[in-house]
Amino acid sequence: MSGYSQFSLLTQRRFLPYFTVQALGAFNDNVYRQAIIGLLIFLGASTEDRALYAIVAPAIFILPYFLFSAIAGQIAEKLEKQRLIVITTTMEIVIMSLAAVGFLLQNLPLLLVALFCTGVQSTLFGPVKYSVLPAILKPEELTGGNGLVEMGTSISILCGMIAGGMIFQVAGTHGPQAAAIAIVLLAVLGNVLSRMIPRMDAGAPDLKVHWNPIPESLAVLRMAKQQLAVRNAILGVSWFWFFGTLLTSQLPTYAQLHLGGPADSATLYVFALALFSIGTGVGSLLCEKLSGRTVEIGLVPVGAFGMSAFLLDLYFARPGLAPAGGLNLAQFLRQPGSVRLIVDLLGIGLFTGIFVVPLFALIQSRTHASQMARVFAALNIQNSGFIVLAALAGLALQRGLGWSSPQMFLALAIANAVVAIWIFTIVPEFLMRFLSWLLVRTLYRLRLHGIEKNVPDEGPALIVCNHVSYMDALILAATIPRPVRFVMYYRIFNIPVMSWIFRTAKAIPIAGAKEDPELMRRAFEEIDAALSAGEIVGIFPEGALTKDGEIAAFKSGVEKILERRPVPVVPMALKGMWASMWSRRDTRLGRMRVPRRFRAHVEVMAGEPMDGATATADVLEARVRALRGDAA
Repeated sequence: MSGYSQFSLLTQRRFLPYFTVQALGAFNDNVYRQAIIGLLIFLGASTEDRALYAIVAPAIFILPYFLFSAIAGQIAEKLEKQRLIVITTTMEIVIMSLAAVGFLLQNLPLLLVALFCTGVQSTLFGPVKYSVLPAILKPEELTGGNGLVEMGTSISILCGMIAGGMIFQVAGTHGPQAAAIAIVLLAVLGNVLSRMIPRMDAGAPDLKVHWNPIPESLAVLRMAKQQLAVRNAILGVSWFWFFGTLLTSQLPTYAQLHLGGPADSATLYVFALALFSIGTGVGSLLCEKLSGRTVEIGLVPVGAFGMSAFLLDLYFARPGLAPAGGLNLAQFLRQPGSVRLIVDLLGIGLFTGIFVVPLFALIQSRTHASQMARVFAALNIQNSGFIVLAALAGLALQRGLGWSSPQMFLALAIANAVVAIWIFTIVPEFLMRFLSWLLVRTLYRLRLHGIEKNVPDEGPALIVCNHVSYMDALILAATIPRPVRFVMYYRIFNIPVMSWIFRTAKAIPIAGAKEDPELMRRAFEEIDAALSAGEIVGIFPEGALTKDGEIAAFKSGVEKILERRPVPVVPMALKGMWASMWSRRDTRLGRMRVPRRFRAHVEVMAGEPMDGATATADVLEARVRALRGDAA
């Protein structure tokens, strides 16, 4: 575990060709769109004509997402995914060939037709892009894989904009020919690489495709709302696009008026965009490390409030006009306050990446494979709506109300915090996971052994573990990639504050037969129902916290569970928890001796799964004792 790096995915055939194809697609789209602007300048188009293109082109590109996403989601569900990726990259060759003719003829209407077709091709590829990942990655790799994809996309968009903008500057009078050659060669390269992607089964090969876009769009949007957490994760991703669209649309004006860039140069605008994009890429990559290789939606609040904090500071760092104008990059860097502005732009991007990557991973981990592509089609429809809404909001605030870019940043920071609080209020799981993540990462330094190998990726399983402290369930929940329904003694379940976390995590309270026989009966019924539904259930068979650090005899309740439902059993052990806070090693006052207990080293061990039909309490106890060894 400790030696694993998400970058190792880039050395594996199951991931690298796919990663490269999707990055190349984003790169080529932006090369093409920026090259059209270069052609307009080459043809001597007026500033008004270029401004009109800046409004019309995004609308043309995004229109197919509204029209065809639902159909694209059905096709992506029905066809084998590698075949569909080859089809979409072949479409890209045809479309870019048409665009190349437009460049050679210097025909803007033809280029806009090709731009619409590019939007159609991107619409078809969209549901495949993220629905592929659960098919090629293990659950514990989803966060890292999504981080790499998000990093690759953000950097590819940035590099594509820079490369597309430079084609006519570098090629001069041969700019149309250079642009035509570049976009076709990139499309061909993407198609060649797509043929190296391993085959992946269709999600729903028997699905009948319905071609009427309006009812199907409504159908996929309803499908995406079936699970509350998924629905609001989709809402969070769409807000990410609203936030990013509104922020980046202000950067050209902000760079000129508030950073001091010259009117005839985009250098500081590109620099500001690069800071945001690089920050997003770094934040996306950090998610795996911060999450401990689980789908950790507790990072979403961290990202949301970090976005608002740095955006607020960006406003206060430069609320008015730049003290000097006409600055090149070197001159800007020498200006007082430039470092603060750079840190703010990087910070906004970094926390944006931390915000969005766990949301993608959550959607993938909670959506059935037979619905995955259609749910992402619904996401694309909603994203498109939020992008258009952001563009309209920017126009209304800037031109209608006369707001400056810093004022819009201030409003966006406040709106982001309000939206985040609203999402976390209606879906307590986000806040619960945040509190759990914060508690576990603050109090402990964890080392994991055997979890990826031995905890099943899907299907029911029973986790059995020694019980050392009040934090045991939170630690196991933070280290097991899948959600776990923990069975816990009702008095621990009812601890103030912690009770809210346990309830939100759907823990199952239990009492002894003499204390509350009805609660015990309901607990066993709920355990059986959870296992029947394919969930993981976690129990502490000792029945109580250890009072001396030793493992007590396992009670027979584990055997009763397995008699009703003989599912695989994964023995686990916690090592080092006896010396940590919240064990019974000390009195209540003694537990608060923070310097001795803070950031305790804890190991979480998982053994090979056992057959539930033959496992007994004694055998499981022996396995847990062997895993823990002498480290209480």
